[in-house]
Amino acid sequence: MNISVEQNVIDWRAAQAAVTAAVDKAEQSDIKINVAVVDSGGNLAAFLRMPGAFLHSIDIAIDKAYTSASFGFPTSQWQEIFADEEMLKLGMPNRDRLVVFGGGLPLTIENMHLGGIGVSGGSADQDADCAQAGIDAVRSLLEKQASNAGRSAGMSN
Repeated sequence: MNISVEQNVIDWRAAQAAVTAAVDKAEQSDIKINVAVVDSGGNLAAFLRMPGAFLHSIDIAIDKAYTSASFGFPTSQWQEIFADEEMLKLGMPNRDRLVVFGGGLPLTIENMHLGGIGVSGGSADQDADCAQAGIDAVRSLLEKQASNAGRSAGMSN
C-alpha cells in the first residue's frame, strides 16, 4: 500500500514565463492586470502586478488561479454549470476563494495538471486572453525543451 503519491507541480521558471506572457498580452491590449499562477496544490507559484492595476484585483487573480487549479476547468464554465443547477447557483458563490466568472484557466499541459493561472483587471474576455497567453508561453517552453532534448539525443548517436 502506498501512503504517498507524486503530484505534478509547475516549475518556477514556467510559472514566471506564464505571468510575464500574460502581462505582455495585457500591454498589447492597453489594460493593467494582476496575474497569478498556482501549482496543482493551489500554492502560489508566481505573481505579477502591473503598476496601476486595481488593488482589489490582486486577490481576485489569485483566487481565479486557485479556482481553475482546484476544479480543472476555466472559471467562466461556472456560468454554464449554474444554468441547470439552482442549488449550486445559490450555494457555491459563497465559498471562499471560488471565482465564478472568466479569467481563470487550468494549466494542463500534455495531460499533466500543473496548476492554474488567474488574471484580473480587464473584462472577463480580456483576462481570459491574457491567461491563455500565459498557458501558450508554458507550452512553448515545453516544446523548446523537447526540441533541445531531441537535438541532444541526435548528437549522441
